[in-house]
Amino acid sequence: MFGRRRKKRDEETERAGREQSGSKERHGAAGAVSFDNEVEPERPSGQPVKDEDRYRPTGPWDSTEDAPDIKRMDLGSMLLPMEQGTEIQVNVAQDGQGKQKIIGVTLVRGKTALQVQPFAAPKSSGLWGEMREELRTQVTGQGGRVEDHDGTFGPELQAVIPIKGKKTEDGRQLGQRVRFIGVDGPRWVLRGVIRGEGATKPEMMSEVERIFAGIVVVRGDQPVPPNELLPITVPKQVQEQMAAAAKQRAAQQAAQRGNAGSSPNGSGPDTGGATPV
Repeated sequence: MFGRRRKKRDEETERAGREQSGSKERHGAAGAVSFDNEVEPERPSGQPVKDEDRYRPTGPWDSTEDAPDIKRMDLGSMLLPMEQGTEIQVNVAQDGQGKQKIIGVTLVRGKTALQVQPFAAPKSSGLWGEMREELRTQVTGQGGRVEDHDGTFGPELQAVIPIKGKKTEDGRQLGQRVRFIGVDGPRWVLRGVIRGEGATKPEMMSEVERIFAGIVVVRGDQPVPPNELLPITVPKQVQEQMAAAAKQRAAQQAAQRGNAGSSPNGSGPDTGGATPV
C-alpha cells in the first residue's frame, strides 16, 4: 500500500558483477558466505538518507514506505490510526484574518491526550533538534521545568508546565507533566505533545507511543517552507461527526457542571496528578 521499496538485482546483473569484480567471500565455521547479493535500501529520488531515520524503524511512516495495513483516517498530510476507544479531535485557531485554521489533531484515549502536528522540513537535515530548543525556551519562559530524555523515538523533552491559577496550600505553583516527542522523516518532522497518564504512567506511555508510531505522513510534492505546518484537511462527513460529538460533550458537561472531577476547561482528558513546578 505504501511500498518501502528495495533494489532487487536479477540473476544476470549479479552474475555480471561477480565476473567483473570477482566474488567476495568470507570463510568460517559455517562455510563460504558471499556478500554479492546483499539487499540495499532504496530511497525516493531527491530524498537523501538522514541519520534521524534510525529513530523510526517501526514508524511513524512516510507515505512512500510499507506501513502496517491498519484502518486510518485520511486527514490530508496525515493518516491517523483509528482504534476503538480512541477519539480524534481537530484543533483549530483563528488566523490573522479571523478565520479558523486547523493547527493540529489530538487523539484522546482514556486519560491520555496526544496532539500531533506534521511540519515541512529541508531535504538535507531534520528540524526536531531545533524544535526541542524552541520548546525548552518557551517552557522555561513560562516558569516551567524541562529535562532531556532518550525515548523510543530518540531525544525528547519531559517537562512540568505551570497550570494557571493553581497553587499548593503553601503557595507553590502547580504544574502538569508533559512529554514533547518528535521524529524526522523525508522532508517532514512529526511532533507530538503528550498529556495525562501517557506522560506519567509507563504502561500508558507505551500505548501512546504505539499510536504515534502508527501515523503515516503524506508530505506530497508541493513546495512548503521548512517549519511550516503541512495542510490538514477533514472530510465533510467526519466534520459532521465531530460536530455531533462536540455537541454531545457540551450537553454532558452542562449537566455535570459543578460536579467534582469534571474537566476544568471542558476539553481533553481529566489528567489530574498536578505536581509542584
